[in-house]
Amino acid sequence: MKLLQAEGINKSYGTQKVLKNLNLTLDEGKIYGLIGRNGTGKTTLLGVLTGQNRLDSGTVTYLGQPVWENRKSLEHICFSRELSNSVISGQNAFTVQYYLDTAAIFYKDWDKAYAKRLLTLFDLNPKKKITQLSKGQSSLVTIVIALCSRCALTILDEPVAGLDVVAREQFYKLLLEDFAQTNRTFIISTHIIEEAAAVFEEVIFLDGGKIVEQSPTEDLVSQFHYISGHETVVEEACRGLHVLSTEQVGRQKVCAVRGDANKITAISHLDVDVSPMNLQRVFVELCGK
Repeated sequence: MKLLQAEGINKSYGTQKVLKNLNLTLDEGKIYGLIGRNGTGKTTLLGVLTGQNRLDSGTVTYLGQPVWENRKSLEHICFSRELSNSVISGQNAFTVQYYLDTAAIFYKDWDKAYAKRLLTLFDLNPKKKITQLSKGQSSLVTIVIALCSRCALTILDEPVAGLDVVAREQFYKLLLEDFAQTNRTFIISTHIIEEAAAVFEEVIFLDGGKIVEQSPTEDLVSQFHYISGHETVVEEACRGLHVLSTEQVGRQKVCAVRGDANKITAISHLDVDVSPMNLQRVFVELCGK
């Protein structure tokens, strides 16, 4: 089932066009990974999808109903992001519990018992002020809000920022457990790509204000390989493939290529080394040049 649709999205700040005629469809019951370089419009896009940023043009609908200023749609959508600068700087010295109690007002399916369990698991003192938390602890608060909202569409923007490797593993385990139990739709925006790749059923690459790839993760990664060997043999092997980049040292050449499995299999008789890429390398090849 199509859960959320964005069509013809345009968004600018002054003369800077951030999102450009962008289209996006999210299905029910998937974990999406949103990946893009800094400044490419990821947080702006997430704000648009959740009705927090006004559009210049275009539409965003949740189950066919508008998202913008529509409480019936918004109560099913959670956008958990880095705590605002005003909170961190101490202008609003809320406690962790106050922050969670406020979230409970907005999300009709808020799971109070689960929130209490996560506070214990993460060793978060509910009486502690947000301003007294470390960067990692602040991230844990946003994770608690996201998971306990029980929203059908839950979005986390850089949820593991500041977390150590143990806490990151803990988060991904909790995410998968929750997903298995509830079949919610999640969008995870992160720069730590390869660590999160295993949980992404589908990935969305954002570049230059547009979505340049949206595909099941395994299907996408399977199309990308490195071909290396003597330059003349590598050149022969790359015929019919989309060459993304080339590096050469003397007569040895390495090409990053895109092609389906049949084309890769067809060059197996040639004297070249063929190695797969991981998701991070795929992103670099497509959006890092």
